[in-house]
Amino acid sequence: MRNVIILGTGGCAAEVTFFIEDYNLKMHEDEKINILGYIDYADHLKDNYDKYNFEAPVLCDIDSYEPKADEEVLIAVMNIKFREEMIKALKDKQAKIGSFIHHTVVMPQKLEIGEGNIVAPYCILEKHAIIGSYNLLTSYSFISHDCIVGDNNFFSFAGVAGNVNVGNNNYFGLRSLVIPGIKVGNNNVVQAGMVVDKNVKDDTTVFYRFKEKIMAIPKV
Repeated sequence: MRNVIILGTGGCAAEVTFFIEDYNLKMHEDEKINILGYIDYADHLKDNYDKYNFEAPVLCDIDSYEPKADEEVLIAVMNIKFREEMIKALKDKQAKIGSFIHHTVVMPQKLEIGEGNIVAPYCILEKHAIIGSYNLLTSYSFISHDCIVGDNNFFSFAGVAGNVNVGNNNYFGLRSLVIPGIKVGNNNVVQAGMVVDKNVKDDTTVFYRFKEKIMAIPKV
């Protein structure tokens, strides 16, 4: 049984907790995951911890966390900058940053993938992709063949088609897609619903121009 501590107490942590609970229902005893507790700052707890009815306790904040050899930390926060800060803090403490891949994920047995990745239910990680570390993929996200994905990227029900190269610290909003052969640099935000069909360098936000009009046509 793996012992994990979840960093975060917000909605993302609630989802990861639920995915682990579901995972444990399907696994043998020695494959199950034991949630020891949560790490978060006091100012985050007021709006989060009680709301989601977590069973395991809040142990401490990241500043006072002291790693143990028999435990690992799952980073369950969505904010890219805060994730980056927490990765550095955990590395400075020489903590083990763990991965969680739900049992419904479709992926090859031998996939080149780093540490600290969280992959939610029904994602697809295709053969011949190369995936770095500390990425978080929400349900139904996908990384296609021959893609290279760096570190600390967040995919929200998003996907990259074949031969896409993604750097580090990128946020892919809900249902955003990248077409084949595109390069996306570092520290970018791709807004929800966008189809990226041109290369994106660094520090860029990709969004629709404000000329779109939503129309609702009632049935006759």
